[in-house]
Amino acid sequence: MLNPRPRAFDPLYEQMEQLVNAAFAGTATDLPWAPAGDVSETDDAYVIETELPGLKKDEIDVSLHDRELTITGEVKERERRGLRHHKQRRTGRFEYRVYLPGDIDAERIDAKLSDGVLTVTVPKATTEKDRHIEVKG
Repeated sequence: MLNPRPRAFDPLYEQMEQLVNAAFAGTATDLPWAPAGDVSETDDAYVIETELPGLKKDEIDVSLHDRELTITGEVKERERRGLRHHKQRRTGRFEYRVYLPGDIDAERIDAKLSDGVLTVTVPKATTEKDRHIEVKG
């Protein structure tokens, strides 16, 4: 696989990153970032999968307001020794939002964290099919 840029440019990219961070200190760094995620739909549910490697279930909050599902939390910077040569993993507050297009059954939402992937299954609201209704006397 080809390297996207020659290693000789790494110091230049690091200096540019430091310059941008210094210019926007206190503004852009305070904004939450969005983890990678997928939303799919089956016949009976919406399935949301987000990548949250290294987090524990108690570090993640999943909430629903109307039909908007929100996943929030924070990835803390780990303490390191020595000189860091390259940083690509994100830290800080994150927020993933998705508006679900159809009616949902909020009472049966299920969220599972496994191997760094949070899977939230949101069942669709069931609509009653045609049925015969008995008349009581």
